[in-house]
Amino acid sequence: MRLSQLASDDPRDVVRALRGAVLGAGPAVALGATADLPDEVPPGTAVVVTTSGSTGHPKSVALSRSSLTASALATADRIGSGTWLLALPASYVAGVQVIVRALVAGRDPAILAGAFTPAAFTAAALSMASAEHGERIPTFTSLVPAQLQTLVEAAETDAGTARALASFRAVLIGGQALPEALAERAATLGARIVRTYGSSETSGGCVYDGIPLDGVRVRVADGEVQITGPTLADGYLGDPDRTAASFPRDPDGTRWYRTGDAGVVADGVLRVTGRLDNVIISGGVNVSLDRVEQAVRTLSGLTGAVVVPTADERWGAASVVVVPAAALGGRSEAVVLEEVRRVVAEQIGTPARPRELLVVEEMPRLSSGKPDRALLRDLLAE
Repeated sequence: MRLSQLASDDPRDVVRALRGAVLGAGPAVALGATADLPDEVPPGTAVVVTTSGSTGHPKSVALSRSSLTASALATADRIGSGTWLLALPASYVAGVQVIVRALVAGRDPAILAGAFTPAAFTAAALSMASAEHGERIPTFTSLVPAQLQTLVEAAETDAGTARALASFRAVLIGGQALPEALAERAATLGARIVRTYGSSETSGGCVYDGIPLDGVRVRVADGEVQITGPTLADGYLGDPDRTAASFPRDPDGTRWYRTGDAGVVADGVLRVTGRLDNVIISGGVNVSLDRVEQAVRTLSGLTGAVVVPTADERWGAASVVVVPAAALGGRSEAVVLEEVRRVVAEQIGTPARPRELLVVEEMPRLSSGKPDRALLRDLLAE
């Protein structure tokens, strides 16, 4: 099957491309950073989403028509069917699934045009009101926690935004953990929040409020969350070794996806407890702290800097650069932090920028001489 590399990130262009790729005869469509992709893909492929993975390096995830539609149908079975508002980037898997859910339901999604603001969201949400056979058509949307926080803060003082937020039958929240306090504030405003868990490799969210969608199964093997079911991607385009490593098969042939997340399943409910690797999810974007540290260490005086994760109320997680006082070299902390954020943004991207600088008298070290990262995380927690 031919693969069409979509140069435009206009949501309307993505909707048109996905209509042909998922519901029609193709071609398959490539979204995201599409360099070095082949012109042909295996039959049945609908979308190739290229993102930075848990290692921080690009990966091109091949999703079939069947996996995308299975996810959309299972979502409708769980929360209902209706009209969807696209408020996420259309080139990310969560945005793709909003579009696919709408198309499978026989409707085009409403689109939030321009920058995400409470006013734009409110206008888009309230314009969706429609009826069929005398009954209001349910509306749905999908957001990341940072977007929800923006809306909640506005809705607490603006009745229009509060009305818009409460108008949806369900607001899916994914991309990172949702702080409980924010969920409670949203619920107080009448928002019906559904926490979702998944990734590009699972066609987006496939576990809702800890419970897998119909057809999806979850297990924890050696502390790692693994997923199987009809929503799994076919693998990584042009990378059979990575595909084999990430999608192992049981002796009975069952194919699983290794998420790289730590978690537990109790009474059929999944609880994700963190990452097994040195990666955080900040604002829905995977950020490799190893890569951030490498970038920071290119700066004068910061060759011994250590980057550690920390919780962040708005973005879910963030990073902090720890340096010994001598590394400042007479510069102010503000100046050094500004330089750190600049170089990280240039080398990796804006979402990877560290939040703050922590200056210590001496870098704590293990007996091996390596930085004591666990102790530094404990210091941040305090």
